[in-house]
Amino acid sequence: MPGSETIASAASTADDRWLTLVGIGEDGLAGLSPAARVAVEAAEIVFGGARHLALAGDAVKGEARVWPSPFARGIDAVLALRGRNVCVLASGDPFLHGVGATLARHVPAEEMRVFPAPSAYSLACARLGWPLADVTCLTVHGRSLDLVRAHLHPGRRLLVLTSDAAGPGEIARLLVESGFGGSHLTVLEALGGPRERVRRTVAEGFALDDIDPLNLVAVEVAAGEGARILARAPGLPDALFAHDGQLTKREIRAVTLSALAPRRGELLWDIGAGAGSVGIEWMLADPSLAAIGIEEHPERAARARRNAAALGVPGLEIVEGRAPEALSGLPAPDAIFLGGGAGDEGVMDAALAALKPGGRLVANAVTLETEALLIARHAALGGDLTRLSIARAVPVGGLTGWRPAMPVTQWSWVKPGGAP
Repeated sequence: MPGSETIASAASTADDRWLTLVGIGEDGLAGLSPAARVAVEAAEIVFGGARHLALAGDAVKGEARVWPSPFARGIDAVLALRGRNVCVLASGDPFLHGVGATLARHVPAEEMRVFPAPSAYSLACARLGWPLADVTCLTVHGRSLDLVRAHLHPGRRLLVLTSDAAGPGEIARLLVESGFGGSHLTVLEALGGPRERVRRTVAEGFALDDIDPLNLVAVEVAAGEGARILARAPGLPDALFAHDGQLTKREIRAVTLSALAPRRGELLWDIGAGAGSVGIEWMLADPSLAAIGIEEHPERAARARRNAAALGVPGLEIVEGRAPEALSGLPAPDAIFLGGGAGDEGVMDAALAALKPGGRLVANAVTLETEALLIARHAALGGDLTRLSIARAVPVGGLTGWRPAMPVTQWSWVKPGGAP
């Protein structure tokens, strides 16, 4: 078939496969397949954490090397041995938050053999009787615990891989503080080995101690009154954001996110980030999305960072500075939002130049002067020009009437030259 190719079998390319990745569990050699054990025994050099090397025990016949710190030094050390018989030991599945995913960015699949073991998530589901496909699997190992927040929906089941013995208690505290104190927790420790232990409790009554550092937490989410539930659709309530008035309001934000049209793996620039609401909701749309907020006022920048953490996207990057100067050196964006400062000298030109071909730019204006600039850009470059008007019902004396918000003029434009 034209355009197709055949991946050669492991046997036919054995001489080319210099790197072997072996997943090992807490049961050590007993859990390895015969082929995986032979691969470890045959290796000239075996890399792994001290725990992995101890688990492999007598099967390591070649030179044992403890994985160095920082992590990247280990990758460099493995790559320097290209062509020799090298084995890397990893926990469970090397391609699930493991070293395999990193090595695969440098070593073609045709040069590797991989023997995965069950992941901690698979073992946990086996103990709990949970279908893995119906569970949200997260890791806060070396990452912010705030990543859990976006997944706290009533009835949801989460598996959270932690960094250490303190992790389960920290998760319980986060749940209680967010209004999910009634959630049931199962702490699963050292799964698959002789130290395995499974204990159950409730977040608001968490009192487990002597927790093994190798653990994950299963969460059955239960929401209490006033729980902080982050809806999946754009346009979160304004009350969820701390702000000083510089906030793209809920209805306008929802339309703005629709026009920005986030796609998997993309980067947004939010110029004039204010409370950070657009960048935050952009990132909430998919875990693969990234955003950089540019904000010249330090107090607003600090507030945007706090909002991002509180709403489950601690990875939102905030650059303190004034556009266009602060844009220099930033990675090229797939989308740009101009919520403030669109009329400042040089900002629009810099944004249009930085945007990738096929990227989307959305600019909102509330003043007549900025509106005139957007009308001019629309006349010169095309795109869509929209007038957005919102009114809310408010008390008027003993009755109710409409109070209009300031109308917003929105210009959205797609830069020519990219994919549709």
